[in-house]
Amino acid sequence: MASASASGSNSSPSYDDVVLGRRSIRGFLRKPVPREVVQEVLSLALRAPSSLNTQPWNFYVVSGAPLDAIRAENTRRNLAGVPPSREPRSHGEYTGVHRDRQVEIAKQLFAAMDIPRNDKAKRTDWVLRGFRQFDAPVSIVVTYDRTILGGDIGPFDCGAVVNALVNAAWSRGLGCVINSQGIMQTPVVREFAKIPQDQVVMICVAMGWPDETFPANAVVSKRKGVDQCVTFIGFDDDEAGKGAGKSKL
Repeated sequence: MASASASGSNSSPSYDDVVLGRRSIRGFLRKPVPREVVQEVLSLALRAPSSLNTQPWNFYVVSGAPLDAIRAENTRRNLAGVPPSREPRSHGEYTGVHRDRQVEIAKQLFAAMDIPRNDKAKRTDWVLRGFRQFDAPVSIVVTYDRTILGGDIGPFDCGAVVNALVNAAWSRGLGCVINSQGIMQTPVVREFAKIPQDQVVMICVAMGWPDETFPANAVVSKRKGVDQCVTFIGFDDDEAGKGAGKSKL
């Protein structure tokens, strides 16, 4: 993984390199991320599109003692059985093919980390890592304006900017994982990140310099192919690769 910031060269990775190379990072070096680097990443991410250019998002970038406090209290409350209090609506339990994909990535990660199915201690440790935001040196808490709570477009816009954020980070040699476990106890995050009530806490992104020796960081999740999720309408059969000569519309 090379970039101008990580390698010291003046070259930047291509867009294709970033999109195809990026993966979720769950193990980080114990090395701080300078504020100016985070600011550079966010400046790029803020070019993300939004509905009618509303840009409903805000970011609370947390590090040091406040982040340690969030980690500790989030973990304590979860272990004590305090019900999760995430503000975004839950999708509930996944079923069907969505559940299959969830299980598949879990198997990949557990195999990489040598976590047997019946090893309760190792499985618990993995869950605790998630509660601690994988011990990343930086957590970026993404919020949006409460005035648009209740619609689906605000969260959609946040998804666009978070995608831009993780790709921008990768282009600078940083790794991220989008981490809903880190905001399971939203009041904790709100308190220590000083997030006002007029903001809805959407998600957090753990960020730092990747530890290339951490086994889970090598996991590349599988993706659907174009043929599995794309329908072309109005294209010639030649263009769609299905024959010649006929237009569908």
